[in-house]
Amino acid sequence: MLAEKEDIIIRQQRDLLKRLIWLRNQVECEGSERFKKWESWIEREDFIESAKNLAHYLALRKHDLRVLQKELSPLGLSSLGRLESKVLPALDAVIASLAKISQSPKSKKFPHPAPETIQLGKKLLKKRCNEIFGKSSSQTRIMVTLSGDSASEPEFIESLVSRGMDVARINCAHDNRYIWNELIRHVRDASAKTGNKCRIMMDLAGPKARITGVHIQENHRRVFTNDVILLADTPECDYKTQAIITVSIPQIFRKLNKGTEVWIDDGKIGARVEEQSDTGCFLRVFHAAPKGTKLGESKGINFPGIEIGSALSEADLTNLDFVIDHADLIGYSFIQKAADLDTLEAELLKRFDKTAAIPIVAKIETELAVQNLPEIIVRAAGRHPLAIMIARGDLAVEIGYERLAEIQEEIMWLAEAAHIPVIWATQVLERLVKKGVRSRAEITDAAMSVRAECVMLNKGAYVLEAIEMLRDLYKRMHQHQEKKSPQLRALKSWTSV
Repeated sequence: MLAEKEDIIIRQQRDLLKRLIWLRNQVECEGSERFKKWESWIEREDFIESAKNLAHYLALRKHDLRVLQKELSPLGLSSLGRLESKVLPALDAVIASLAKISQSPKSKKFPHPAPETIQLGKKLLKKRCNEIFGKSSSQTRIMVTLSGDSASEPEFIESLVSRGMDVARINCAHDNRYIWNELIRHVRDASAKTGNKCRIMMDLAGPKARITGVHIQENHRRVFTNDVILLADTPECDYKTQAIITVSIPQIFRKLNKGTEVWIDDGKIGARVEEQSDTGCFLRVFHAAPKGTKLGESKGINFPGIEIGSALSEADLTNLDFVIDHADLIGYSFIQKAADLDTLEAELLKRFDKTAAIPIVAKIETELAVQNLPEIIVRAAGRHPLAIMIARGDLAVEIGYERLAEIQEEIMWLAEAAHIPVIWATQVLERLVKKGVRSRAEITDAAMSVRAECVMLNKGAYVLEAIEMLRDLYKRMHQHQEKKSPQLRALKSWTSV
């Protein structure tokens, strides 16, 4: 009876082994086919193995692995939940172990991969992180957006650098070259004085749509649910709507269809296209605060799913000369498809003959960018050191807030599969940075960001305190978490003194 039961278990294990081998072969075959389509894009040999691993990861994630995971776990084997950086080696390791457990006569055909093969992806990610952000005592770097006001505050910038700012971000959508030059000078001086190396990222503005004019009846600036807003090319209209707005992208209304959603000011106002005219389109507000929401100039406006134009605006082209001369990293805003990398590459080659040395930060902030992310990664990292920024503000508006947590996880998985560092951005410790007030939700969010290689803080009166809090938080969390893997250090919370 016991022998019969053992025989059944062995047969079940060998069936599992057979299915795993089939899966592994499918992943290798499908991944190889995908990699062949990418191969001509890759100029940096350093990225070839990473591109192959990404292709294998995409092939693997076409399959629902949940049944396999439930069967592997009771055997004490990896349930495949943390294989992003090492797809085929991880599958090979599980197959080799399962072949021995099941006493397969073919177990010698499935040797364990060498430890260096398993660790290669992790080493590549660490190397690229140092290459892009500089070396640091912390696994997670801190990036801070600099305010134009800081151009006259060298002592403040020195405090940022001394307290742990690894990367200073300059947003080229604001201020001018004189202010940028002053900010850069202060950062370089602070780095030399403190001995803390701080990189500079200059963020090209991209084609972000902003409100350029607001005209509201009865001289107030609030809109309410069910109000009608006219999105027009010019404010000189005869329409008797609650509000008329103009935006920075002319004729954008012609790309919108009835029912298209439009979101204003990071989602504070939501509206749908109700009707078109020759000079604009009418938007019916379906989301606003109960007491109304202010409609202000310079606020961002999003058109989810709509391709709003070239990722390089005219202003970006004008600023690119300055950026190349001064920045350590180039932030590429509103990239939407792989071909956008060709546009940037062509402009860089006009100005600089060693473009491969310039790190690029691809900002993922639209639904199209999420859909095209694998190709964006390969096209960019095949030529340049690359980091991915999860720009959660615009991205949440584009894909819907309810999907943000899911999508930011998937972006991090894809980036890890390609051994590419990730920047966790937008509203990290925002209340603390702006108002000096801590919140439980923001602390939890910041703790989750430890799985990224870099986190971005926005400008604010209390940003120095936020840096200190992040440094302390990361020191604690790195003992418990590395990417998706829990780190099981000895727990002392319940140890009696």
